[in-house]
Amino acid sequence: MPASDLAHVLVALLVILVTAHGIGGLFARFRQPRVIGEICGGLLLGPTVLGALAPSAEKWLFPSGTTTSTVLGWSYQLGLLLLMYCSGIEVRSVISRREARTVSMVLAFGTVLPFLAGMAVLPLIAERDLYGPAGNHTSFLLVFAVAMAVTSIPVISRIMFDLGILGTPFSRIVIGTAVIEDVLLYVVLAVALGAAAQSSTSVFGLPTLLGFEPGSAADFGYHAGATVLVLGLGLLLGRPLYQRAANTPVNVIHRHSPAAFQLMFVLASCLACVYLGIQPFFGAFVAGIVVGSATAEPNPIHEGATVAIKDFAFAFFVPIYFAIVGLQLDLLHGFNPLFFVGYLVLACLVKAVSVYAGARVGGQPHFASVNLAVAMNARGGPGIVLASVAFGAGIINQSFYSVLVLLAIVTSLLAGTWLERVPRDRLLGAPAAQPTDVLPAR
Repeated sequence: MPASDLAHVLVALLVILVTAHGIGGLFARFRQPRVIGEICGGLLLGPTVLGALAPSAEKWLFPSGTTTSTVLGWSYQLGLLLLMYCSGIEVRSVISRREARTVSMVLAFGTVLPFLAGMAVLPLIAERDLYGPAGNHTSFLLVFAVAMAVTSIPVISRIMFDLGILGTPFSRIVIGTAVIEDVLLYVVLAVALGAAAQSSTSVFGLPTLLGFEPGSAADFGYHAGATVLVLGLGLLLGRPLYQRAANTPVNVIHRHSPAAFQLMFVLASCLACVYLGIQPFFGAFVAGIVVGSATAEPNPIHEGATVAIKDFAFAFFVPIYFAIVGLQLDLLHGFNPLFFVGYLVLACLVKAVSVYAGARVGGQPHFASVNLAVAMNARGGPGIVLASVAFGAGIINQSFYSVLVLLAIVTSLLAGTWLERVPRDRLLGAPAAQPTDVLPAR
């Protein structure tokens, strides 16, 4: 890399990090999700603000088809993988028997009904105007339905931690439901992405060797089966295999650097998914679940390795990922504000009514059910991941990408604002306990 190219890359990275951390810290200061600030930082640097005020500066800072764009793309992809890995680590059992009934009912109503509502509503709109280059109807249908049902674990967890209600029965119901919900919806998303893959971009992989035609019934069935199989094997065999590999005497890597071994495990899982025709982010998510379950028992070495990975990921790669999400937003060209408002109202209404109904059937009183409905509406990180990977796969276009990102931003801000104003002793009708855990501030 010539010195001039290296200097340009360093300038771009420095500007992105300063803006993302600066705006993210400002949002955190006002008790709003840091991730929203990081996206807004990218929005300021992109075509919506900087591109409109100083287009030559924006094009110089982030030129396309150059070494800088390649490095930023690599950082963006690695940020997504590390984010999904850290999210997978946090997927642990947080449900007690007392909340099991409410969790099951909220999950059944609040996930299934919005997903089905998304499928039912889609024929009523001009959906083809929202298609990306892939033009795959089935993949778009799944993405549209997932966007209606998804809930953010990290964002709502951080909101409840800031409010001092993490560890209460209310938080256990919300997080327990969101954990199961996001695992199921990530499976559906991985299937949608696999079915939308273009054969021209498949250099290698099992689907190519088997000769499946992209978008065919056989191709869709393969990706559905392969995705569920990877998740099932990870849940059943991942923990003992990982523990055996980590503790074997010949594993000098783990002995000298447990963090390096975890990173190699993540990359190997992503590579296996790529070969199977599954999106690598799903491999990182499953790897996080495996490592989280394998290192659940207190162990300073394992905890230190995980903390080291999280600290660097959330200091460098993850802010770059979210900033580039905002950088890709263009709210001045092709964005339909009326459609966004209509979709926002529809998504919030369907999700809230479904969660409220599930909470009532699960035995919760009216006011508690309203609080659960608002909290479960926060789409945060998972909603943004859904938008970014679907946009990158060509399933959705720039306009709908902007709609999904803004949906995640607005619903997260609404949930935080509502819960901050609810008396702590009225969340579920019981006094709030002290916080017992801390999740990543995304």
